[in-house]
Amino acid sequence: MAFSCNNHFSIILIIGFILSSELKPVLAQSSPVFACDITSNPALGNLTFCDASLTVENRVNDLVKRLTLGEKIGFLVSGASDVSRLGIPKYEWWSEALHGVAYTGPGVHFSSLIPGATSFPQVILTAASFNVSLFQTIGKVVSTEARAMYNVGLAGLTYWSPNVNIFRDPRWGRGQETPGEDPTLTSKYGVAYVKGLQQTDDGSTNKLKVAACCKHYTAYDVDNWKGIERYSFNAVVTQQDLDDTFQPPFKSCVLEGDVASVMCSYNQVNGKPTCGDPNLLAGIIRGEWKLNGYIVTDCDSLQVIFKSQNYTKTPEEAAALGLNSGVDLNCGSWLSTYTQGAVNQKLVNESVIDRAISNNFATLMRLGFFDGNPKNRIYGNLGPKDVCTPENQELAREAARQGIVLLKNTAGSLPLTPTAIKSLAVIGPNANVTKTMIGNYEGIPCKYTTPLQGLTASVATIYKPGCADVSCNTAQIDDAKQVASTADAVILVMGSDQSIEKESLDRTNITLPGQQSVLVAEVAKVSKGPVILVIMSGGGMDVQFAVDNPKITSILWVGFPGEAGGAALADVIFGYYNPSGRLPMTWYPQSYADVVPMTNMNMRPNPATNYPGRTYRFYTGPTVFTFGHGLSYSQFKHHLDKAPQFVILPLGEKHTCHLSKCKTVDAVGQSCSNMGFDIHLRVKNVGKISGSHTIFLFTSPPSVHNAPKKHLLGFEKVHLTPQGEGVVKFNVDVCKHLSVHDELGNRKVALGPHVLHIGDLKHSLTVRI
Repeated sequence: MAFSCNNHFSIILIIGFILSSELKPVLAQSSPVFACDITSNPALGNLTFCDASLTVENRVNDLVKRLTLGEKIGFLVSGASDVSRLGIPKYEWWSEALHGVAYTGPGVHFSSLIPGATSFPQVILTAASFNVSLFQTIGKVVSTEARAMYNVGLAGLTYWSPNVNIFRDPRWGRGQETPGEDPTLTSKYGVAYVKGLQQTDDGSTNKLKVAACCKHYTAYDVDNWKGIERYSFNAVVTQQDLDDTFQPPFKSCVLEGDVASVMCSYNQVNGKPTCGDPNLLAGIIRGEWKLNGYIVTDCDSLQVIFKSQNYTKTPEEAAALGLNSGVDLNCGSWLSTYTQGAVNQKLVNESVIDRAISNNFATLMRLGFFDGNPKNRIYGNLGPKDVCTPENQELAREAARQGIVLLKNTAGSLPLTPTAIKSLAVIGPNANVTKTMIGNYEGIPCKYTTPLQGLTASVATIYKPGCADVSCNTAQIDDAKQVASTADAVILVMGSDQSIEKESLDRTNITLPGQQSVLVAEVAKVSKGPVILVIMSGGGMDVQFAVDNPKITSILWVGFPGEAGGAALADVIFGYYNPSGRLPMTWYPQSYADVVPMTNMNMRPNPATNYPGRTYRFYTGPTVFTFGHGLSYSQFKHHLDKAPQFVILPLGEKHTCHLSKCKTVDAVGQSCSNMGFDIHLRVKNVGKISGSHTIFLFTSPPSVHNAPKKHLLGFEKVHLTPQGEGVVKFNVDVCKHLSVHDELGNRKVALGPHVLHIGDLKHSLTVRI
């Protein structure tokens, strides 16, 4: 979104805004925007909606009754109108905070007062930490910096983050924004980040620190592949795939995270635009999940419905379709332009508009927007001193350290000993980059530490870029070989940037771009010591050539590691930090991209057509690296202390499964109540270095209903000193964790043998009646 909101009709204007925001910090007001300024206008104190002691519902009802239809329509759009007679100023809803307060929405500006904000690693790398408490802590820091910027008029209170789409295909340019390919990890990330952004420090359950938004709902993961664009793409998705892959993160956001907003996407799902589908919006988000908040369109989605998809005959029909389907807020101006006409043509009732703005106002009231001057409220003391603090910047470095994944490590390679390295050759187009490290949906960071700077802080380095840029059309091989041949060790920092993979740009090749692979192989040939390949990218790369090459002794993936990425990389390379990241997505060979259309949304394989399926849960083909792969400088042993061998589901005497053989049982009702068990795993660090270790709990259910061949139930991270031991405990809910979705999307508990994968152990468990 947001550049999801880069609607293709006004892209020049938006890019101009971003460039000016980054290069030329704007001057903005130094006070926050808020309603009910009773100090300046005491008469506002007589208005019920300005009384903070009343319930949100009473206040909203009072406000809506006071508005004319024209005024109401002004509150349906992201650049919301003012109503000066009621003391309500203009408000910009569109702000972004994907991995730090970002300038990619008009609600945020940087100025000399606050010239930058902490830029954490791009989400895909943070997700590789598999550390839920880290996800939430980052969210809390980001919301504190957002509030500080709001207090000086530089930011809003509503942030359209996180992105909880599933990284279904390795070519997707926006995979970098997501927590990866797994619904469980993505759900846990979404819930934790939302809580970090939203939860207040005073324990209030209904107030919001800032309002988060889970996007893009739903089955959205094609941007621009071989000319097929998201604006017109119809995602054909089975009900089974929708319910067991694409929907769970959004459901978790609402039910567990209590997120304040969900954003509908550009694409169609099974022939209906998501922002115009009453079942997806009013039926599921509002009806089944009971969203306490507002539903917002991706930017100009209603315009897309009319102009790109030709789904409605008139603009007014598109406006009415969105509102009647459950849209509350339009990012863009479509509803401010065409809603009056839709009312005149009796396509939408004013009561529907009342519903929409009521949800919007309720969110702003929970944020304190209608409580008068925020200086007098919680968070009112935050300001420039609370942005880019040393603690926040250190957290950005720590997040990158925790996410970095060691993919390959030959004995005697990493970690390097700084005192033994007299000369370190640092080569590659990403070796001395700054902005590449922060990915997209970025802000201006507090400062940068490039890989070269991070490494040079510990040892003497010789730097050669090797390529003019990441496209590497012509590699400068001779220069690189010359410095590599005399160095004690070589570090090659390769990969991609936003010119290769980004919003509105999906890849067709998943190999290292241009001549990068040639450069790596040629440098490795002449090197006399360890050769460490560092891949900076959002998506996975087919680097099988490097995996197979014994001269390339180590491989690291660093994602887009944020403002402190170079320092974090050096921490790992020199052993100041023991890597513990695990891949949150499968790394496929190029052959996968050659034969599998990105537009095929099916998760499950189809042997009849040689379709191999998608993600570790279903994919049947070869991989370069598997989901969850990641090495350490230490070794860990697992011992299963506690796990049952069978579970009995209680069914009523007259249940049909007593009369005929059943393969599954409905995962509802009495048979599910209090059906759980514990698993205890003892973990020991048998290495010589302290380190963190992620333990995964997977299940392989019986082969019914095209069930996943393997599915992540949970994960825990422990830190252990050498020879230290710890016990990791998992609680398994039989109906939640051991169920599968049938072809209609219904949850069923599979009877028979399940295999639990606990760490590197396997345990058989039989479910019976």
